[in-house]
Amino acid sequence: MSTYHAPLTDIRFALHDVLQFDRLFADLGFEDANRETVDAVLDECARLCETVLAPLNRVGDEEGVHFDKATGDVTTPDGFKSAYRQFAEGGWSGMSAPAEFGGMNMPHAIGICLEEMIDAANLAWSNFPLLSHGAVNALRHHGEDWQKEVFLKPLIAGRWTGTMCLTEPHCGTDLGLLKTRAEPAEDGTYAITGTKIFITAGEHDLTDNIIHLVLARLPDAPAGSKGISLFIVPKVKVDRDGNVGARNALRCGAVEHKMGIHGSATCVMNFDGAQGYLIGQPHKGLMAMFTMMNTARLGVGVQGLGLATRAYENALRYARERLQSRALSGPKYPGKPADPIIVQPDVRRMLLTCKALTEGGRLLAYHAGSLVDSAELAGDAAARKQADDLLGFLTPIVKGCLTEWGNECTYHALQCFGGHGYIAEHGMEQLARDARITTLYEGTTGIQALDLMGRKTLQLQGAGLRVFLGMIEQFCAQHADNADLAEFIGPLREKADQWQQLTRTIAGRAAVDPEEIGAAAYDYLFYSGYVALAYWWARSVAVADASERPELFKAGKRETARFYFTRILPRTLTHAAAIESGPAPLLSIADEALDS
Repeated sequence: MSTYHAPLTDIRFALHDVLQFDRLFADLGFEDANRETVDAVLDECARLCETVLAPLNRVGDEEGVHFDKATGDVTTPDGFKSAYRQFAEGGWSGMSAPAEFGGMNMPHAIGICLEEMIDAANLAWSNFPLLSHGAVNALRHHGEDWQKEVFLKPLIAGRWTGTMCLTEPHCGTDLGLLKTRAEPAEDGTYAITGTKIFITAGEHDLTDNIIHLVLARLPDAPAGSKGISLFIVPKVKVDRDGNVGARNALRCGAVEHKMGIHGSATCVMNFDGAQGYLIGQPHKGLMAMFTMMNTARLGVGVQGLGLATRAYENALRYARERLQSRALSGPKYPGKPADPIIVQPDVRRMLLTCKALTEGGRLLAYHAGSLVDSAELAGDAAARKQADDLLGFLTPIVKGCLTEWGNECTYHALQCFGGHGYIAEHGMEQLARDARITTLYEGTTGIQALDLMGRKTLQLQGAGLRVFLGMIEQFCAQHADNADLAEFIGPLREKADQWQQLTRTIAGRAAVDPEEIGAAAYDYLFYSGYVALAYWWARSVAVADASERPELFKAGKRETARFYFTRILPRTLTHAAAIESGPAPLLSIADEALDS
């Protein structure tokens, strides 16, 4: 069975040493988010994850959720409800929420750290409270005062959970095709009718009420995505004074039988004239929904990080324990019948790949989380805009790259176990199965790539990219004379220059042929991700060198950075070559020839 121990040493290195969050939090007005408090929160969350959530991970996978076709009720696996009660009673559901609605008013960046541990401990369980955070954000920014008062407090307290209802059987990413209807009633409510699929935590037994945020069309809605509105549709009716009434006209029609995350309820939800309330302006639902979705995309990226971290922890332990064959240069442990497999170069390649991608990815994700706070609370408008530009640019990179790297790392970890990784006993095959969904929900990797290339870079004229390139240039200039960092500074500066040039090349070609955007997007996403991690690894070495951390820790950071720069960063060469090849290799072959 796989185990989980929160990597608190590296989490604290990322938070306190590299990102210096205590200084940032003080500047943003988070008076209670000092180092002592943050460390106490991390310790307590680690305890919850290690002792309560992690032991239920295999239980959820083997038992799954139970669906009653007659009633539409969903029962969660054994132990999930008790774990959720402890989670809610501990105030974890409102950790980053405003104090005025019952939250603890901690920075969103700290919420990201907690999410990583929770996801690593039990991904399926973590999906039940996941979208409540997004629902809270959507209501905070777009809801009417009475809606905030009625719905935010129970969501933040964890008494209710939230969902995001977008996808329909005939439309996934292309929401302009959705058919769910919203008919206005005389009392100011709306009757919502339609079917939504793939609804995470759409039905369950953890809370008394579930607040669905549903995209639907008003009778006078224009065609396409410009005619979509967003509605609050509770499982149990709630009036404007917060009084809970009868069961609403909606129910779960089925639960999906999935490759992984068996303990998470992925539901088909049928709305049959269900009572709902408009949130935000008519026909402006996508704007409100994207407030929720962007938070969820960062959260899903962190899911990839969490799974990769757990997989690496278990693979490292196994590689140290498993005795098999000898090192090619001669026995390393002559007193044992064989050497542990950790002496083998290929095993070390896989382990170091996991270490490099998770520790670098942690900084990428935590930095993005801090930008959520800065975009809202920075002291002046220019600083808020800069943070928002960079956050928008990094969100598809966090979601797309960290989930794909999560799949890569769970694959490597399973491979370290050999045949033992393929059987259920060690829990590695569950991590690999669970990781697969992260590249799919909240927008596939291809969707993230198109968002990064098309909107966040070309449409917005590279606003966020310029901010990140500025960070790299400032760092390189600061350490230009540091001989100990020369092996990292030169390649980093070179890749940053190439990143800028590739962006210009794509923009110029796209002005002539729009297909260039789609052809380049995937490779541009990963080129961006690998250069971003190069920056964080170079910065990690600089910070570790200047710190009072143990010499072994400092050496670990430097050698992992060296591995990253020599073994992983060269992947950018392949992505650059693919971008340079243009759309012809993808589009020149006729559709009919694909099966010949």
